[in-house]
Amino acid sequence: MISSFVITGFLGVGKTTMLTNSVKQHFPDKKIAIIVNEFGDIGVDSTILKNVHSEVLEISEGCICCQLAEEFESGVQEIIHKYEPEILFVETSGASEPFPIYYSLNTLGISVEGVICVIDAKNYKSYSDEDIFKYQIGGSNILVLNKSDLVSENEILQVEKDVATIKEKFNIKNTMTGVPIFKNHYFVRTSHGELGREIFEDISLGEIENLDDVEKVVQSSNPLISKTVYIKETTFDTLDNFITTLPENIYRAKGIVKLSDIDDTMIANSSFGDVHYDKYEGEIKSSFLVLIGKDIEETIVELEKKFDFVNVPKFTLKG
Repeated sequence: MISSFVITGFLGVGKTTMLTNSVKQHFPDKKIAIIVNEFGDIGVDSTILKNVHSEVLEISEGCICCQLAEEFESGVQEIIHKYEPEILFVETSGASEPFPIYYSLNTLGISVEGVICVIDAKNYKSYSDEDIFKYQIGGSNILVLNKSDLVSENEILQVEKDVATIKEKFNIKNTMTGVPIFKNHYFVRTSHGELGREIFEDISLGEIENLDDVEKVVQSSNPLISKTVYIKETTFDTLDNFITTLPENIYRAKGIVKLSDIDDTMIANSSFGDVHYDKYEGEIKSSFLVLIGKDIEETIVELEKKFDFVNVPKFTLKG
């Protein structure tokens, strides 16, 4: 039977980095397939992951759990038929919750070894009121406190306490019996997006409650949205100033850019005020950023007026 892991977590917590590191470090001798539930007009994370492993199936436009369940299941069947992977990783969008994906994998007869929720131990309070974040915790059994090196011991203990309270309240349960679907959950501390191999070998979901009667998760009435903006020729300092001064309702900015004063193509990555850049080895046709947040349509229009190197597409062609 094929083994699988679901990796979830809010926007910008380090899911892709953690998945990339895990595949590189722990599974060089395994045939791995990665499915990315990308949120945004352009598949940023799937583009990055293709530099790590060639078999990436991208499920785009919206969240798997409500709109793309059929596409997800048929996509999984296709990738299994074509590539016969030994281990399947599914990275959810930061704007969706994981349980429907877990449910679909079980429906397909795929063994889910763990649902890993990555939590930004430094910045989690910035999004702790979001419904999606709470349901991500409720639908997971491995709770990874990432960036734990950036906070004190007292702070990390407070994070664990807060997350445990959310887990208790939002734990996915059988609506007929009231019994939690996942019998156990575990806290794991980590930094730099690194997980030990034991996470993938020694921790499992254990005994699972009947999945036939599960309360459906209600999505937030004010959902996150994304918008791709194209970046015209500009310098690193100009782009960095743009990213670091984004309004607070834009939670996340991520993209791939070619700058006039730097030879290398760069991956730009910003979440909750933390910005970093990495070298990108591939080729791109145009520089772009995907901006994600709440009520950002008017904000982006204003940004285009303020920054002359920002170009907002007026329409999208889909083939």
